[in-house]
Amino acid sequence: FVSLQVLLLACAEDLECVPGFQQKVFYIEKPFEFIEDQLVLNLKFDDCKGNNKLNFEVSNPDFTVELDGNLVALKNVSEVGKALFVHARSEHAEDMAEIFILEANEKHGALKEILKLESSLGIPRQKRAILATPILIPENQRPPFPRLVGKVIRSEGTEGVKFRLSGKGVDQDPKGIFRINEMNGDVSVTRTLDREAIADYELEVEVVDMNGKTVDGPERLVISVIDQNDNRPMFKEGPYIGHVMEGSATGTTVMRMAAFDADDASTDNALLRYNILRQTPTKPSPNMFYIDPEKGDIVTVVSPTLLDRETMESPKYELVIEAKDMGGMDVGLTGTATATILIDDKNDHAPEFTRKEFQATVKEGVTGVIVNLTVGDRDDPATGAWRAVYSIINGNPGQSFEIHTNPQTNEGMLSVVKPLDYEISAFHTLLIKVENEDPLIPDIAYGPSSTATVQITVEDVNEGPVFHPNPMAVTKQENIPVGSVVLTVNATDPDTLQHQTIRYSVYKDPAGWLEINPTNGTVGTTAVLDRESPFVHNNVYTALFLAIDSGNPPATGTGTLHITLEDVNDNVPSLYPTLAKVCDDAKDLRVVVLGASDKDLHPNTDPFKFELSKQSGPEKLWRINRLNNTHAQVILLQNLKKANYNIPISVTDSGKPPLTNTTELRLQVCTCKKSKMDCSASDALHISLTLILLSLLSLFCKSF
Repeated sequence: FVSLQVLLLACAEDLECVPGFQQKVFYIEKPFEFIEDQLVLNLKFDDCKGNNKLNFEVSNPDFTVELDGNLVALKNVSEVGKALFVHARSEHAEDMAEIFILEANEKHGALKEILKLESSLGIPRQKRAILATPILIPENQRPPFPRLVGKVIRSEGTEGVKFRLSGKGVDQDPKGIFRINEMNGDVSVTRTLDREAIADYELEVEVVDMNGKTVDGPERLVISVIDQNDNRPMFKEGPYIGHVMEGSATGTTVMRMAAFDADDASTDNALLRYNILRQTPTKPSPNMFYIDPEKGDIVTVVSPTLLDRETMESPKYELVIEAKDMGGMDVGLTGTATATILIDDKNDHAPEFTRKEFQATVKEGVTGVIVNLTVGDRDDPATGAWRAVYSIINGNPGQSFEIHTNPQTNEGMLSVVKPLDYEISAFHTLLIKVENEDPLIPDIAYGPSSTATVQITVEDVNEGPVFHPNPMAVTKQENIPVGSVVLTVNATDPDTLQHQTIRYSVYKDPAGWLEINPTNGTVGTTAVLDRESPFVHNNVYTALFLAIDSGNPPATGTGTLHITLEDVNDNVPSLYPTLAKVCDDAKDLRVVVLGASDKDLHPNTDPFKFELSKQSGPEKLWRINRLNNTHAQVILLQNLKKANYNIPISVTDSGKPPLTNTTELRLQVCTCKKSKMDCSASDALHISLTLILLSLLSLFCKSF
């Protein structure tokens, strides 16, 4: 084997005794097998005070170190991992040695790594003033403290100088963990260390004179915390739930379990092995699954026929998984977790009707569910392998039936969606098929039990008469004479086998205009039809009639009649507004714009003709100008005195014959001052009196 010994010999001379292993790191080539009682290598430990009560501990219990330092195997061993750790403790010192076990192809690379230690670990290959070899300290050491863990040596002696230590763990947080004897270079630890908190401390040591001036250094001093197995494996990613399809092949991977160990991953302290402690339930086999001890993969180990969800006690298995460090050795720490494995259903069972034939009875004219068809399916009710899909494959040419699945019970709800007619068919036979939402697996098919027959009996009921057509429509002029025939309604009885008679009556006649002959259905008028009535909407008057058969009990049918009323010119036009006001000193003598409206329809309305009644007197006081088909404007020809005037205006529509309406426009002439209008007419004469006086004056003048 290759070791650091060749490198340390060069500096061994002129150095004082350093407590601990004289060589701390070893590299050996892995043999095919370590033979019982055969020497592996020799370890040199010296506490510089006689090695009283010296004791060795090996990380692998298959090895031991004898009192002379010989490392031997206690039995034939083929697998030991990548490293061994030997802890030595005497009355005055303790130390740790590492033995790395290399494959043949790793040996050359290991030698290169050893030669690099001069720069990485501070191991000198030539004589230096300060020798600060790396210090290894096991974590979790017990008191008393401080505890001597190493020594820094100055080759030129320590007279007149002293050592100084600095860095994280000394004068930097966390402070005070390490200290050095200023006079002899002894390095001590003051408390228990935790490798999982800090694994390495990089310090600096220097030699200073009594005034604090640096004489030698600084040199790097590396203190490494040696891992102890003080952390249990932990499962952090739960809950752990895996799924495997029923009937899966032996060796199917279900899931992976992965635990975490906070110890040093390069040591057996974090080398995990997995094991199944318990399986629940234990049927049909107590060993349904296997876990790869190194990877943590859980796989099936039973035949596909045993992995049958429908024959299992439960489709859910719970495995208690143990993770153990130290490569699974008895001394390893353990952690556990529960893996839940669900056996997923596949559609390996076709649904089957519980009966080959179902019966149903329904009254004619009725819709809704008439029968529930029941099926059985051994697959998982929570999946599409169980949920049923029904279809009618024969006997439904008129699409009178539909079938849907009840999501809670999986039953087929057969419904009538178009009313059945007893007189057409009193019996119906349907052929129903049931399938699953999910397709069946290739080696399973739907059989005869996946179809069923439904026999449906239709019961006769007394149906009401039916109007033909319905609704009925007719067009009539408004104002036709009372007693005029509107139309004759026609209703027939669907119950052709019962030979019933039909009588008619008025059901709804909002304006009270109509009557019906109860025997032959002739509808006539009892009042004048008025298109302008509030009971008429969009020129249409609507009435309802009943047809009643002679059944026991009698059945009734309702018919709707729409009468479209044609307009005649039976409404005179009206004028608006009928009041206007004007100031007696107004400059704008356009008094008012008048509009006309007519309840009739075109052409019995506009254009309207506007005219003033004949004016008497020596001169005309106003005139009217037509603005458009529906409006005209009244204009004063001169200012008038304050008074109230009535102006007769006639409006004529365009109907044939035309209708005329004369309306008096009341004109108030008011006094206007400071934007206020005073229309009180207590001292004013009415226009009719004025006209009389003017007429008398005119006659008087003519007599002369």
